[in-house]
Amino acid sequence: MSKEDRLKWIYSSKNTEELAERYDEWAESYDKELEEDYGWQIPRLMAEELSGLTPTSGRILDAGAGTGLVGQFLGSLGYSNLVAMDLSSEMLNKAREKDVYQEFHQMDMGETLDFPDDSFDAVVCAGVLTFSHAPAKSLYEMVRVTKPGGHILYSLRTDAYESMGFEGITEELVSRQKWKLMEKKGHQSFAQKEQDVVHDIWVYEVL
Repeated sequence: MSKEDRLKWIYSSKNTEELAERYDEWAESYDKELEEDYGWQIPRLMAEELSGLTPTSGRILDAGAGTGLVGQFLGSLGYSNLVAMDLSSEMLNKAREKDVYQEFHQMDMGETLDFPDDSFDAVVCAGVLTFSHAPAKSLYEMVRVTKPGGHILYSLRTDAYESMGFEGITEELVSRQKWKLMEKKGHQSFAQKEQDVVHDIWVYEVL
């Protein structure tokens, strides 16, 4: 498969089982292709955004951690209490090699997460809330497992906000006073290829 077809192949997954299988297959070459070939910028930008909000001692959930690119940037900024969660076992194995996470959990973000309420000081979610991936209802669980006063940062493709139901759920959580919007900022997702793809980074404070 050509590198140009890789993202289309991922986005065409029909269910979570197929998605996990495809990420298992992609895990070995994922970092090189996303960082070197595509110039995937969102993990670095999200780590930098979190660094201004959460102390380095905070317990942070990397939801949809993949191979640990966000964790790698957070580790370089001094964060040492990181928890990796992902659908793919092989992606988590690659994340272990980064040597920055304290825990690893294989979970489906579309289901109830196996964490108690108020478990984390922050949740970061880079590149996972998108087509054929984690659904909008994942936001409910992110809020549940985050402590009041903690922060949730996630990237979301601009063309997925309305079509995938994120608009309704984000506004519902605001109206129920579960969280409040701190910032939303658009970023070019890739520096090399597919430069027209834009992700918004959303930052919420949990109430």
